[in-house]
Amino acid sequence: MSKTGRAAVYDAPNEPFVIRDYPVRDVHADEVLVKVTMSTICRSDIHSYQGHRPNPCPGILGHEIVGVIEQLGADMVHDMRGDKLATGDRVTWTEFFHHGESYYRDVHDMPQKSDGVRKYGHDLAEEDPHFLGGFAEYCYIQPGTGILKLPDAITDEEATPLNCGVATMISVTEAAEIDVGDTVVVHGLGLLGLYGCAIAKARGARRVIGVDAVADRLDIAKKFGADATFDVSAMSEDNLVSAVRAECPPDGADVGLEVCGFAGVVPVGVRMLRVGGCFVIGGLVNPDANFEIDGNQILKKMITLKGVHNYHPRHLIQALDFVMSNRDRYPFGDIVDSKFSLDQLDEAFARAADRSVLRAAIVP
Repeated sequence: MSKTGRAAVYDAPNEPFVIRDYPVRDVHADEVLVKVTMSTICRSDIHSYQGHRPNPCPGILGHEIVGVIEQLGADMVHDMRGDKLATGDRVTWTEFFHHGESYYRDVHDMPQKSDGVRKYGHDLAEEDPHFLGGFAEYCYIQPGTGILKLPDAITDEEATPLNCGVATMISVTEAAEIDVGDTVVVHGLGLLGLYGCAIAKARGARRVIGVDAVADRLDIAKKFGADATFDVSAMSEDNLVSAVRAECPPDGADVGLEVCGFAGVVPVGVRMLRVGGCFVIGGLVNPDANFEIDGNQILKKMITLKGVHNYHPRHLIQALDFVMSNRDRYPFGDIVDSKFSLDQLDEAFARAADRSVLRAAIVP
């Protein structure tokens, strides 16, 4: 193969992206070459771009990716379901990859925490195979990645966030053990929170309450299953806690989900819980996400506090099944509400950072 592909390269925090060409080579037997059709900007991409979390430079950011198989390695026969793969198939894949022995994968069934795990969007662009991030024309799927063939019916807008935001929310809601009749408070109504509302309802939640500081998102959340919403920017902490608890009789919420990325919501969210409630942290990907909490409150109220990072590959399969089963009920495709070219990536990041869009898509 003798051709090149374009990529928007991240050279340094807060610096403009630079369009560069890299060679596109033939795949190894255990690789898949994908022509990227869409990638979306995750909040963690913004944290990396702003220098709040380490990321190799120069690199190609982006891990929420959908594309069409252009070249298939000889050993890459089936996807995670066992469906046969072929050139021309549209696929998504786990945002991380790892192969070889792993204590956390093999003993604790946490492959996403394997020693030596690598993630798409976190490699040097100057090293072979160059294309390991979403903001480019191509991506090489690596050994140890869970690949999932997509049905024709699902749109790129619905499919692209599956392998990060949606699969993560499947994992978060599973960890929260949301059950029939529960009341659930979702802190943050971006993509993760909107899916959190919908998934909580699917798990049988009796009442879902959404909380956000972006007023425009409150009405949107009601389209995804939220029964009540509150604008945190318009209320004092005490009034917010009282208002939410009043929505969760008799004595507070069963479950709280943090998916906003602001550490200060954790102690506030715990105050909203009933005795024996559960609070799951799913959005604090910034290394400096510190908060203070009263340990005595955790003890006396018998609160369960959990953290969830990424997901098990089975959650990606469940994410696709959830979207396919509920796409006529919820407007999932509308969450990706703006599209940009590779050359417009700076503008896309600016819009995503100031939260004027829900999910910005890059169409190379």
